[in-house]
Amino acid sequence: MKMLKTLVLIAACVAVCAFADAQELFNGKDLSGWKVAPFDGGGSVSVLSNGWVLCDAGDPLSGIAYTNTPPTMNYEISLEAMRVKGSDFFIALTIPVVSNFCTVIIGGWGGSLCGVSSVDYMDASENQWSEGRNLENDRWYLLRVRVTPGVLQVWLDNDYYTARIEYGDCKRLSLRSGDIDKTMPLGLATYRTRALWRHFTVTPIATLLPGDKPRGEP
Repeated sequence: MKMLKTLVLIAACVAVCAFADAQELFNGKDLSGWKVAPFDGGGSVSVLSNGWVLCDAGDPLSGIAYTNTPPTMNYEISLEAMRVKGSDFFIALTIPVVSNFCTVIIGGWGGSLCGVSSVDYMDASENQWSEGRNLENDRWYLLRVRVTPGVLQVWLDNDYYTARIEYGDCKRLSLRSGDIDKTMPLGLATYRTRALWRHFTVTPIATLLPGDKPRGEP
């Protein structure tokens, strides 16, 4: 019994430590630390009384951009998102990777495509990491993105959609041409779609896991 209690305490300590450095990017009150991305025809973005961020549909894009300095390497981002109305992407998460940027797309190209724009100048509809998934409206989805040296990993609801890109040189990653660059250096956008976002966090990665390293590295 004593050993069991000790193991429980150790597990609890590990869990606390794992999340101790997580930074909440939405303060639950207003858009401090963010600006509404200056899209032509962009919809409004507001914070609801429960702390969720509501992004109204734009014509075509709406979104926000982070006004502070984000990490560019060894970090994990977590976000919960819901497509409230519309039939296109409700997450376009633009992230920095060293000196370059790319965008994780969830629900694009008619509502089902998940992928990364762009890899080797091929957007999420063209490269090998894109997949179609049945994405429902009025349902929360959990997105996690992990950026480590040479590897970009994406999980939607743990295993509903996954991607693992060994990019090597960050110059292989880029933004799709167009206005999505208005969400740099870190941002969120939708396409003709109303969405809710919540629990947006960034966590430094102190210890690399096996999957964080390119294959063949110890």
